[in-house]
Amino acid sequence: MKILFIINPKSGKGRDPQEIIDAVTLNFPQASWALTEAPGHATQLAQKAVQQNYEAVAAVGGDGTINETARALVHTQTALGVIPNGSGNGLAREMGMPLSVEESLLRLQTAHAVPCDAGKANGELFLNLAGVGIEAQIAYDFMQYGKSGKRGMWPYFKLGAKDVLTYRPQPIELELDGQKTTVSPLSLAFANGTQYGSNFKIAPQASLTDGWLDCVLIKNESKLKLLCALPSFFTSDPAHKGVTQTTRVKKAVLRQAGEIIYHLDGEPKTTQDRLEISIEPSALNLLLPVKAH
Repeated sequence: MKILFIINPKSGKGRDPQEIIDAVTLNFPQASWALTEAPGHATQLAQKAVQQNYEAVAAVGGDGTINETARALVHTQTALGVIPNGSGNGLAREMGMPLSVEESLLRLQTAHAVPCDAGKANGELFLNLAGVGIEAQIAYDFMQYGKSGKRGMWPYFKLGAKDVLTYRPQPIELELDGQKTTVSPLSLAFANGTQYGSNFKIAPQASLTDGWLDCVLIKNESKLKLLCALPSFFTSDPAHKGVTQTTRVKKAVLRQAGEIIYHLDGEPKTTQDRLEISIEPSALNLLLPVKAH
């Protein structure tokens, strides 16, 4: 297989990129590899791979690196491979890839290409999840903090705790496949895959191959009820102890006056007044391990 590995040297927990390069060349001696140098570089590298008729491009990094790589591969014959080296690794878990770089490289050797769906939010790609609400706010606050403060789990925890205590849901005019309603959710997720990562399953019945998005509304319940329901998000309970409501959709339009903060595969974004989300069936060939379902 003619394959290019795109490696984000800043992903992971400070692992030496040379160790990853060595593991790649050990398992794929004929493969090419490249290191990303800036945001957006993975997309450029993947575009060149498509032009050079590579059969596959494997992204080595977190969900952001995978998303960037996939942008160049949708609606092409070049398949996407995933070698997880991030924090949540939501898509990799969804695909059934091991979380060890070395083990996932072994699984990739016998993986097969499967046409999978891709989401779009205001024209931008997401593979796993997009959404608005408290998790988008936390991601946005963490991005803003990261411009001047230190990154890591402790700042993320502090910011998250502050948002949990202070976040106030705002009314959203929501149109799902033409049906209009108004909601004030704690969170509104559009799931192509089942989980955010770390086995936190927001949409246990979602599928990468069914041609639908699962629109999951987390109700603005009391903090006690939400806390009691929290363990159910690590199971396959589709209603999460009654705190979520799920609708399968092809297209959604969200309207809210002013700035809308949302996320694509965990990356925070902003738009004004209107956010349109849709699904593109079988838009991307994913290299799935043989035992994945």
